[in-house]
Amino acid sequence: MGLPLRITFKDNDYVYQIIDSKQINHNTTEIELLLNGEKIGIVRDIKLVWKQKDGVHELDSELIQALGRSVSLRLRM
Repeated sequence: MGLPLRITFKDNDYVYQIIDSKQINHNTTEIELLLNGEKIGIVRDIKLVWKQKDGVHELDSELIQALGRSVSLRLRM
């Protein structure tokens, strides 16, 4: 796990960490994150849209999309 990263979405700050960023490359379609202490998985589909995998708490789809974009930009996916 790396350093905590921050994202502001709809005037709320979120802190997330990428779990095992060493295995992420240009072809990665699934990422596990630690968002505010809760483990979530996100998946990129054929249309390049990020969606939440399975989780106890359903998060806003726009937040998931913003997290996916943020990770993609940071890791040049």
